[in-house]
Formats: sequence, C-alpha cells, structure tokens
Amino acid sequence: MIVLDMDDTLLKDDHTISERNKKAIKAAQEAGKYVVLASGRPTPAMVQYAKELELDKYNSYIISFNGGQIINMADETCIFEQTLAVEDIHKLYDFSKEHKTAFITYYDGKIIGTQESEYIDVEKNITGMPYVVVNDLKANITKNCVKCLLLEEPNYLKQVETKLKSYRPDLSVSLSKPFFLEVMPQGIDKAATLKRLIDQLGIKQEETIAVGNAENDLTMIEFAGLGVWVKNVTPELKNCANLIVSSNNDDGVAEVIEKHML
Repeated sequence: MIVLDMDDTLLKDDHTISERNKKAIKAAQEAGKYVVLASGRPTPAMVQYAKELELDKYNSYIISFNGGQIINMADETCIFEQTLAVEDIHKLYDFSKEHKTAFITYYDGKIIGTQESEYIDVEKNITGMPYVVVNDLKANITKNCVKCLLLEEPNYLKQVETKLKSYRPDLSVSLSKPFFLEVMPQGIDKAATLKRLIDQLGIKQEETIAVGNAENDLTMIEFAGLGVWVKNVTPELKNCANLIVSSNNDDGVAEVIEKHML
C-alpha cells in the first residue's frame, strides 16, 4: 500500500494531479497495490480526486479529516469515524476567541465559522464547500463534528499550537499548512487511522509507504515501512523520513511509485 497526502504532496500548486503521477498510480493499482489518499481535507473535498485516480474501480480507500474518517471508495460508505464532542468544540471556540484566531468546523456538509479571513478563503478554495457565517457558533453546533481548524498568520499560529497542546493534551493537534491548526479527537491522526485500515486488510506495517510534506503527515511517515517527504517538506521535518523525493510540482509521488512499487 502507498498512502498519499494530497495538498502540497500529490497535488501540484494549482490543485491538479500531473499526468505522470496519474500514470504511476494507475500502474500501481493494476499491479495489485492499494493506493490510499490521506488528507486533512473533509471527505467531500477528496472524493472527486479519488475517482479521477480510479480508487473506486480498484476498491481502495480514502482517509479524510486527518484520520477522522475512512471511506470505502467502492461504494463511498464510511467504515470508520471518530468525532469531537460538542462541548469540546465549544471550548475550542472559546480558546480560539481568547487567542484571537479564526475558527471553523464542518457541519452537515458545510464549513461553519463566525468571520471572514484570508485563511478561511484558502480552505473554501481548497474544499469547494459552502461557507456559512453565523453570529453564535455554539448555538449552531449542537452535535459532534469530525474536526476543527484554528487559522491565523503562521508565526503566531505556531505559538498558539504550543499553548493549545498544553491546554488540551488529550486532543490531537497538528499543522497541515502553516496557517491551518487542525484539532481532532484524542488518538486520531493519519498513522492511527492507517493502522486501523491495514489491520482490516491484512497488510503489514512494513508493506506500507507513506508520502507527505507537513507536520500532520509526520505520524504516518514515521509509522510506514518507508516514510517519504517530497522536496517541499516543512524544513524542520526533513530528517524525520527515510527518503526525500522531488517536489509536489515535479512528480515526487510518481518517483516513489516507479522506484519502490513497480
């Protein structure tokens, strides 16, 4: 199995998949290998890419919400989900207000927040999901959600990350982009959910390859039999993988598949 982060890893900067990457992914699947997309993106923002790569045809899977869900692409059913409790979402929103960051969560197929922000605009553009601005977030969030995002200027958000990890050590917190701080339930990250999937499929840990570029990919990079960064990896993470390949704009994913799977 090869597990691929999407943004800044599989996808080029224009959010498209190169022809070389598509060809390599198809060849891997034809050779009987699983190709799995693992992203911080919500499920609706991943399905079309999965279909473009024919994951549905080859009975493969996507790991969405940074590990919060596993979707079986054969019939688009959710086979695993873990959510944040309503009270945790409300507390995280209070923490966000106190530390002056933007805050969004995902609810009934929409992004929900209380303000406009250049960083929220990035998420709207990436996901293509409708964004609903509400006056009272707590009144509008009355059931569990898969994850939350705190968004702000990168240098400041890194400080907020440290404070949030200290305030809520019981939650999973990581950066997916320098201005996206992801918050998931305890024990939820890409590696933990990948382990659930390979255990179900009877695949050994050492038979997996993971490719990523950012902090929220780190657990799966360390978990996989072969952990790979693309060249545009967050600089401080460079030494945490077995291998570094070409960047997301230069077919790094295809390079991995061609050399290590085909």
